[in-house]
Amino acid sequence: MWLDARARRRDNARMDAPVLPLDQETFGPDNACFGCGPRNPIGLRLAFTREGDAVVTRFTPAPIHQGPPGIFHGGLQTALADDLAAWTIIGLRGRMGFTSSMSVRFVRPVRVGVEVVGRGRIVDEVGRLLTVKTVLEQNGRAAYTARIVYALPDRRTAEKILDGPLPDRWGRFTGEEE
Repeated sequence: MWLDARARRRDNARMDAPVLPLDQETFGPDNACFGCGPRNPIGLRLAFTREGDAVVTRFTPAPIHQGPPGIFHGGLQTALADDLAAWTIIGLRGRMGFTSSMSVRFVRPVRVGVEVVGRGRIVDEVGRLLTVKTVLEQNGRAAYTARIVYALPDRRTAEKILDGPLPDRWGRFTGEEE
């Protein structure tokens, strides 16, 4: 009974939370990211919304996204979850990060042609490390879960990782004034 009440409170909180779209142009019109690049011709072109303490995306995998027949490729599921985690940090903390590690669990097959709802939440913060839990659901049931650790760099560290200057629109996400 207690678990049912807790689940109802969580679901009611989701329904009461305003849905705030996150700007797909955040990183500029030429953003080529495979996950969120709005004009990447072979990318997933994910869009995100902030819903209370979560960031949400919706995606319907097509036959070109399959691994085994009719099943969404596991690597592409992981790409979706990783991008969702990145946007969870952007949407909830106004920061950018680099994937440091991830642990995934394929709970059940994710079918092509059926909408996937991804939800990311921050579950831990220690110094410059932030952990995001992502869940991909299909037909209201969890199909994939991941815990993804991100390192939140300062500008100098980000430029070292990128081996060059930070793109203009990225500076504000390092936690430093430009």
